[in-house]
Amino acid sequence: MKAFILCFFGVVLGCIVLVNASTRRIRFEVVHSNHTRLCTKKPLLTVNGQFPGPTIYARRGELVTVDIINHSDQNITIHWHGVKMPRYPWSDGTNYVTQCPIQPGKNFTQQMILSDEEGTLWWHAHSDFSRNTVHGAIVILPPARETYPFPKPHAHVPIIIGDWFNAKVETVYKEFLAHGLNPQASDAVLINGQPGDFYPCSKQDTYKLKVEYGKRYLIRLISNVMETQMLFKIGNHNFTVVGTDGAYTKPLHTDYVAISPGQTIDLLLEANQPPSHYYMAARVYATVEKFLKEIPATGIIEYVGNYTPPPSPLLPSFPQVNDVAASIGFSQQLKSLGNNVDVPKEVDETFFYTLSVNVFSCTEPSCFASFRVHASVNNLTFLLPSNVDILTAYYKQINGVYTTDFPDFPPTSFNYAQDDPEKNARASAFGRAVRMLEYNTTVEVIFQGTNFGDGVDHPMHLHGHSFYVVGSGLGNFDKSRDPPNYNLVDPPLMETIAVPRDGWTAIRFKANNPGVWLMHCHFERHQSWGMEMVFIVKDGKLPHEKMLPPPPDMPRCGGEDSFSSSCIWSSSFHNEEER
Repeated sequence: MKAFILCFFGVVLGCIVLVNASTRRIRFEVVHSNHTRLCTKKPLLTVNGQFPGPTIYARRGELVTVDIINHSDQNITIHWHGVKMPRYPWSDGTNYVTQCPIQPGKNFTQQMILSDEEGTLWWHAHSDFSRNTVHGAIVILPPARETYPFPKPHAHVPIIIGDWFNAKVETVYKEFLAHGLNPQASDAVLINGQPGDFYPCSKQDTYKLKVEYGKRYLIRLISNVMETQMLFKIGNHNFTVVGTDGAYTKPLHTDYVAISPGQTIDLLLEANQPPSHYYMAARVYATVEKFLKEIPATGIIEYVGNYTPPPSPLLPSFPQVNDVAASIGFSQQLKSLGNNVDVPKEVDETFFYTLSVNVFSCTEPSCFASFRVHASVNNLTFLLPSNVDILTAYYKQINGVYTTDFPDFPPTSFNYAQDDPEKNARASAFGRAVRMLEYNTTVEVIFQGTNFGDGVDHPMHLHGHSFYVVGSGLGNFDKSRDPPNYNLVDPPLMETIAVPRDGWTAIRFKANNPGVWLMHCHFERHQSWGMEMVFIVKDGKLPHEKMLPPPPDMPRCGGEDSFSSSCIWSSSFHNEEER
């Protein structure tokens, strides 16, 4: 375990001394680099010129220092997705929520503070649509003298599902905001940056994984897809789910995975089939025709040995592209590794949050229709500030940046999952309201999907905390019928969960991480439209329950005062490498 000691020396205020933990230091250079997919060459915004970006290896409880240098011509923030950053929201990397963006030509040193996370997480840009190309895996290994709660794998294999636009993603983003409707669909799905055999100009670059018969491989699956959920399978192979979102799960034997943008799932694969070539494949799961893409991304599992490979690998069969039962059924089978886990049995605060797509009239020349679309939580479309981030405003008590009246319940009640909600539809309100939480408050949030905008799933992600998924179902949440059926014994511990179309999901967590923390839908169009909100967790009474001070090099928007100096000290630094 690592401990932080506050120190004061001269005018240097609030230094953080890291005790009994090793430290890694790495360098992220944000640059434009040329890449070709689908016969189209274009410059991508990348880290260190890599697409996907570099994998970070660390052990549970370590500190990773990341020097970010922005050599590009656009603003950037980088978020350590699933890392709770105890008491240190300053490095959460959330655009205009916990920091102003890193401007072109500027630097920012972020501290990725690992605590109890173990398994697979990931990092990605948190500004505009930049995460499409700025992303990479985080592999968190057990401490050196500990092992896994499953047979030790022969190798760790990060697999990132993403997508490719032939157009520049910056153009896609600007045009979609201007015309007011859905962004254009991507042109291909990717596995580790490659679309695979079924896309033009791609066969020669298809991702390949060599395996040896009889050995186990831990596939660390990550979804960076922008707008859809995905199904993942491997031809003629089953696998065992052993973790999700940086926490271990009870072994779940399955032949497919349903994964949402933002989620990570650890799969233990046994190479136990006749030596040959087999496709791994990722295909869209979607309930909206705009994003239905039947062509899967493919990679190839290649067994090592002396044999004649088939002319074409075996392609696995998938559930239907809109098979709701397949998506929900997979998620509902996930369980925490132990029994009687630390899920709050009683809650102090219960919030009921409706998730909606709202319609506004639009008379601007750029609009494609007579209306434009926004999104909301409890009918509030969130507006980000532009001249100071919310964390700085909270820390320095700057008035007028946000209000503290985020609604605990929607303004009106109706049949949220009805087929034709037009009679109840109304434009959402715009605002920058947050929900204040006392330190150590136990919280239950019921997410209720609505059928506004035809109704879709919503992968909801909470920063700064993990949460237990205690229940879910289709239709309207029933406060009398559904809570008695909650799983309070071994619910999965997650940070991103898909709320089903026209359905509900209940989560519980303890607000024990002081700071400013965003919660949002991980579909980029929904977040850009305003389906997000902010929790502010207040300091506790004891020193170790208080938010730490900011570093001296926090990016500035230009309007706020500079910070007092602060720093993080550690005894040693290590190069990034797997130990």
